Amino acid sequence: MNRIVAVAMLCLISLPAALWAGSSSPSLPKSYHSWQKSGRKVVTDKSSLFYGIHYIYADKKAMNGYKAGNRFAEGSSIIIEHFNIKDGSGSPTEGSKNMVVLMRKDKRMKTTGGWLFAGYGADGAPSGLDPVSTCFGCHQKDAAKKDYVISTINDFKK
Repeated sequence: MNRIVAVAMLCLISLPAALWAGSSSPSLPKSYHSWQKSGRKVVTDKSSLFYGIHYIYADKKAMNGYKAGNRFAEGSSIIIEHFNIKDGSGSPTEGSKNMVVLMRKDKRMKTTGGWLFAGYGADGAPSGLDPVSTCFGCHQKDAAKKDYVISTINDFKK
């Protein structure tokens, strides 16, 4: 399961503001820390691009979508925070935040399965990276039958 979430994060972190057909990158919702938070996910494989610790946050619409078997309503928002692992500890310990990613259900995003994607640095500024086709390819391959969302309600069972 961690590998699947890691692949999802890889796809998400590098999607650019250009994805919004000329509009600017959306700001991260200030209140997302009050949303439903997943259990802690740890990727300890140092060769993985997602080596680290991450958490998924889902707003009320997204939680309803997870509960409905990954069928998400327009406007559902999912955010993933990714942290480095502190070296020298016996078990993986959360270090500094290194990125934040956003998926928001948006029917106008026809080329990405009806989802708007955005990647941000630790400071919340848009990352500006652009592998849209690669990212969506992962979501198509791994989650086409789950509304292109790789995570599931099981990620929120702590």
